[in-house]
Order: sequence, then structure tokens, then C-alpha cells
Amino acid sequence: MTATTTWAHLPGPDPLPDAQVRERSADAPFGTVFTEHVVTLRWTPGRGWHDGTVCPHTTMTVPVALAGLHYGQVVFEGLKVYRQPDGVPAGFRVADHARRFAASARRLEIPELPGELFESAIRALLAVDGRWVPEGESRALYLRPTLYGAEATLALRPAREYAFQLLAFPTEAFFGRAVEPIHVWVPAHYSRAAPGGTGEAKCAGNYAAGFAAQREAAEHGCRQVLWLDAAEHRFVEELGGMNVFWVTEDGTLGTPPLTGTLLPGITRDSILTLASRAGLRTEQRPITLNELCSPATTEVFACGTAAVATPVGAIVSTHGRWPVGDGRAGPVTTGLREALTAIHHGQAPDPDKWLLRLA
Repeated sequence: MTATTTWAHLPGPDPLPDAQVRERSADAPFGTVFTEHVVTLRWTPGRGWHDGTVCPHTTMTVPVALAGLHYGQVVFEGLKVYRQPDGVPAGFRVADHARRFAASARRLEIPELPGELFESAIRALLAVDGRWVPEGESRALYLRPTLYGAEATLALRPAREYAFQLLAFPTEAFFGRAVEPIHVWVPAHYSRAAPGGTGEAKCAGNYAAGFAAQREAAEHGCRQVLWLDAAEHRFVEELGGMNVFWVTEDGTLGTPPLTGTLLPGITRDSILTLASRAGLRTEQRPITLNELCSPATTEVFACGTAAVATPVGAIVSTHGRWPVGDGRAGPVTTGLREALTAIHHGQAPDPDKWLLRLA
């Protein structure tokens, strides 16, 4: 199969009226209201990827002994499609998300989905559900491609059959439309990833393993978890499922280096590019929690496909609470967020050709 493959369309219910689509997607919380269709593919030995379909979004029936369910052989991606000023939807850095999807699959011994099939699946879904791409700043259609072991076996080995599915849902920014600073919690007893593990892969188990720390954060009035390294529990790594940046009093923008224990964020890379273009000094270096919480740090923000760039107002742990700057969104965070969202929505030049029009 190639990007020019004809996808089989399975019949489903009559399409929802446009007015109902707009009503259902207007204020939907993240990941709760889905579009009407799903794209699927199968992989089997000897045939590779085959049987591409566009089918109604409905309940999925799987074998009880599904390998991916029992052994966690599941990877996914998250990317967004934005409505452009001329009405055409455009995906942001689709090829880069396809490459990261393939890298995650390699880490979990899953056959890689070729980039042209990744793009073709998105085009197939948008061909039937393009009207679900919302209008307005901070609004987008979030895409969730997933790959999992689909063989019915409990043999302790990689599966020999795989399934791909692509679903979508309209959403606003992960923390809501208002760009309000969040408080983050530093867990004392949990770690997200260790060297040699799956920290740089976007796999399901990484997120499930963080739920206990996320519950702990909520109990302390915090919205997200600030992860430290597993070896010394001193160095800042990620913020929830997002990358983290800081700004120092001399105007330098910093972020932890990609050492294999944290996700190589597409938004992270975009922000580094935009910051350099704006004349900001940038650095990728390890930073301790003590240094991050010092008065020399004037801004901290999380970034990711869902969060875009969300300011951090305070850092909290069992040892105390440290406000960041004046507790409000700082000028660097605000400026980078506005620059990035302007590109998302086609309101600013796109010199790096990050947008892929999906007419």
C-alpha cells in the first residue's frame, strides 16, 4: 500500500447534521467527543500493511487474549489539524509525527508504519470528517494514531499481527482556552523513566505509570507532575506528558537535553526554532530542581501538542512551594505561544513548511 491507496469505505449511519457537529464540538473537554469515522489497517507477515478501511466510529471487539492488551505492545501519536483562513484544514508537522511514531514502534518491536501511509490515513479521515475541524483560535482537531499487537496469543514474545487505527476529536488547548498558569507537583516516590527504558517512546505504559503521581498532584492542588530523573532524583526531565522550558533572568531559554529518558517533543523542537529565529539565546542542558526553583528562574512553561505552551505559576513538593516569577504568564512564554499558534492557524508565515494542507 502507498499514499495513493484506495481506502475501502464501510457503510454507517447517516452523517450528523452540520449544526449538530458544531454543537457537539463547541465546548467538548479533551478526548470526550469523537468524529464519526475511524481509519484502520492490518499488518500480517508476508503481506505487510493491508486492508485499509474508513469505517464508522463504533465499539471495537477484540480477542480476550489480545497480545497488545496483555503485554503493553501499544504506541500512539498525538497531532493536530487546524482550520486555515481560507477554510482548508492543515496538519502541523505531519511528517515529523510520522517519524516519531515509527521510532516508538521500533522501540516496542512493532512494524513501522511508512510515512506515506501515515499521511494517507489522515487524508482518508479528513475526506469524510473534515467538517469536524473547528474554527477559532485555540481550537483544533486532535488526531490519535495508534498501533498495537493484534495477535490472539499469550506467548511471551512480540505479536505476529498488528493493527493501526486513527481516530479524531475536536478540542481546545489541554488546560482550557484561558492561558492561566498551572501549579505542578514534584513527586517524592515516583519516577517516569530510566536510562535504557521507554522514556523517549510514546507508548501507553508510560502514561499509565504516571497516574498515581498525577492523583498525588491533584491532592496537593496541582494540575500536573514535574518529573525528576530516576537515578538521583535531582534533575528536571518532563512535565506530565509534556516537555518543560525555563527562562532565566538574563533572558536565556532552556530545556533539558534529549538523553533517551524523555519524549522528543515536536512542539519542543518548534519552540526552539522560533526562539532562535526571534533572537533568543537557547540552551539544552541538565537543570536541578533547586536551580529551577531559584530566583534566577523568571519563567517556566510546559509545551506539547495538547498544551501548546502553558505557563507554570508555582512548583510544589513535600518540602515547600516555590512561585515562579510573579506567578503569571511571562513575556517569553506568551510571545512564543502566540508565534506558534499564529503559524498553526495560518496567520503568520510558515518558512519551515510545517503545515500540510489536507484539502
